[in-house]
Amino acid sequence: MSLKAGLDALKQGQYQQAVEVLEQFCLSCSDSRSKEYLQAQIGLVKAYHRLGQTPRAHGLCHQLVISEQPTVRDWAEQTLQSLTASQTPASQQSNPIKKARRVAQGGVKLAMGGIGGNLTIASVVTITLLFGMVFALSLGIVLIQDSNNPMLGLGIAIVFSVLFNVAAFFLSPFLMDLTQRWLYHTRWVSLADVERQSPEAAKVIQRVCQEKKIRQPRLGIIDDQNPTAFTYGSLPDSARLVVSQGLFTYLDDDEIATVYAHELGHIVHWDFAVMTLASTLVQITYLIYVFGRRISVGDKRIRNAFQTAAAVAYVFYIIGTYLLLYLSRTREYFADRFAAETTGNPNALSRALVKIAYGILEEGEKLKEPSRLIEGTRALGIYDYKAAASTGTAYRIASEPQKIGPVFLWDMFNPWGWWMELNSTHPLTGKRVRALSTYAEQLGLDIEFDMGRIVGEGRSLSKSKLYKNFALDILLYLAETIGIFAGIAIGFVLFASYPHSILFLTCPIIGFGLGVLVKAFVMFPDFSRAPESDILTLMSDPYASPLRGQPAKLQGKLIGRGNSGYKFGSDLKLQDPTGMLYLHYASRFGPIGNFLFGMKRVKSLIGGNVGTVGWFRRGVAPWMDLIQLKSESGTIVNSYHRFWSLVLGSGAIIIGVVITVYLLR
Repeated sequence: MSLKAGLDALKQGQYQQAVEVLEQFCLSCSDSRSKEYLQAQIGLVKAYHRLGQTPRAHGLCHQLVISEQPTVRDWAEQTLQSLTASQTPASQQSNPIKKARRVAQGGVKLAMGGIGGNLTIASVVTITLLFGMVFALSLGIVLIQDSNNPMLGLGIAIVFSVLFNVAAFFLSPFLMDLTQRWLYHTRWVSLADVERQSPEAAKVIQRVCQEKKIRQPRLGIIDDQNPTAFTYGSLPDSARLVVSQGLFTYLDDDEIATVYAHELGHIVHWDFAVMTLASTLVQITYLIYVFGRRISVGDKRIRNAFQTAAAVAYVFYIIGTYLLLYLSRTREYFADRFAAETTGNPNALSRALVKIAYGILEEGEKLKEPSRLIEGTRALGIYDYKAAASTGTAYRIASEPQKIGPVFLWDMFNPWGWWMELNSTHPLTGKRVRALSTYAEQLGLDIEFDMGRIVGEGRSLSKSKLYKNFALDILLYLAETIGIFAGIAIGFVLFASYPHSILFLTCPIIGFGLGVLVKAFVMFPDFSRAPESDILTLMSDPYASPLRGQPAKLQGKLIGRGNSGYKFGSDLKLQDPTGMLYLHYASRFGPIGNFLFGMKRVKSLIGGNVGTVGWFRRGVAPWMDLIQLKSESGTIVNSYHRFWSLVLGSGAIIIGVVITVYLLR
C-alpha cells in the first residue's frame, strides 16, 4: 500500500479506506522516524477523528507530541488540545461509570488480611528451589562428562552454577533491552514526556522515587494500542518501566497513575528482579532438557545418562514453571496494595484493570493477528490477556458498575476459578478487584462495581453445589481412565468363571468406551429446549463449568475468526449486544473438515447476523461449542462436537463385546 493512495483517500473523504491503507503503510515502513512515516501518522489522526474514533486519534497524537521533528511536534500539540476539548475518554464513550471519591493523599498503610500470601516466602522458596534445580542438573551433566574425577566435577558444577546465575542476573536486563528494541520498537522517554500524557503519573513517579530513595527507572513507551505495563531489571536503581500507548488511550489520568504506582511497587519490593532471575532459571532448565535430549555420543551408557538427565530437567522445568506462576500471582497482589497505599485511590486501579481488559478486547477485534506485545509480555505485564474476554465484554456493555460485578462471582467463588488460576501468571480479575475493594473500605471510601453486594451474594451461593459440581467435573474429566480401571477390575472377577486372558484386554476396552459415552452425554446434554439467552447473562452464572455444557441460543453478529492470525481457522467470534465470545466449530470429518470449512465458508459468514445454538462453557475465558448456526440468508452450518465421541465410545464397546463373545463361546 502506498502513502499517496492513503492520503488521496483522505482528501476524497474516504476515511475508512484511508485508515486501512495508511495503517498498512505504517506496518510495512521500516523507519518510524522517516518523513513518510510521520505523514502517514498525521493522516491517520485526521482519518480516525473523522470516523469518530477520537480515542485512537488522541492516542496517536500523544505519540507525535514527543516526535523529534519540531513541526510534527507543534502540529500534534495543537491538534491534541482540540481533541481533548471535544473528547470523551475512550472508557466513558461506551461506559460512563461514576467514580468513587479518593483520599486526599496517599501513604496510608493498608492491611492485606491474608490476601495473596507472603511475598518474601514466595520469593525465597521459588528462587531457592529453582536455583537448586539448575544446580542439580548442572552438577549431573558435569559429573557425567567427567565421571573419572567426581570431586573435580563437583567443583566445576558449583562454579558453573554460581557464575551462570550471577551472569544471568546482571545481563538479563540488557538482553531484555535488545528484545524490546527488536520486537516492540520501545521508545525511551523522559519524565516530561510521560507528564504530557499523564500529569498525575509523573507526580507519582517523582514522589515514590524520592520517598523510597531509588533512582528514577528508565521509562519506555511502546507504540501499541493494546494497553499494558511491565517492569524488569536486576536492581532497583537500574529498573526499566515500560508502558504501551494503549494505556493512555483507554485509561484516565488517575487510573494511569495507579498503573505506574503498581509497577513502581514491583521495583520497591525487588520482586521484579526476583522474577527476572526466576524466569531465567526456568529457561535454563528447559535448555538443559533440550541439550540432554539431543546429545549424541558413541558410548551408550553416557548417552542414556544424558537422556535421563533430560527427562529430569523436563520435570524440573514443569515444577519451576508452576513455582514461577505462583510467585507471579503473589507479587501482583503486593504491587496492587502498594499502588493503593501510594495513590490513596484503590478504586482507580480496579477501574484500570477492567479498562485494560476492555482495551485488549477492543484491539483484539481490530487486529488480524494476536498482539506480539501482550503475548510476549504475559508474565511481566500488569494483566493476563487470556483473562480479558469476560471482564472486557462485561465492561463494554455495562451502563452501570453493578452490572460488571456479577461476572466476578465465578472468579471468586467457583472452584474451577482456583484450579485454572494455577496456570495463570496473574490472579483472576475478580479476586484482585475484591482485594482492592477491601483497601477502599479501610480508607473509608465507597466501593465501585458494587463489590460489597457481590461478595455477600457469593457467600449465599450453595457451597455444596459448587464443590459437588467441581467433584463431578473431575470425575467426568477422568471418565475414560475410570472406565479402564473398572474394566480391569471386572476382568479379574470374570476370570474366576471364564479363565481366559483376553478378558484383561476386552473388559478395559469396553470400560473405556462406556467412559467416553458417559462423558459425551454429560458434556453435551440435550439441547432441544435450549433457552434464549445473551452472553453477559451466561457469563454471570457462578455455577458455570468448562466441562458440563449449558445449552443456550444466542443472536448476534459474526465479527471474525476465533483463530487470530490463521486465515483458515474454523472457529468464529460472535458478538451480541452484551458482549463477545468464541464459537468452536467441529466438522464430522475431523481436522480436515475443519480446515476445509475455514478455507471455503468462514469468510462468507463473517459480518453477517446469525442465530446460534450450542453448549456454553466458562473457563478463564468463555466460549460456546457450536451445534448449529443459521444466517439471515438461510445458510445453515451444523457442528458435530459429540459425533466422534459417540463413534469412538460405541465402537470400543462393540469391539470389546464381539471379541469377548467370539473367544468365550
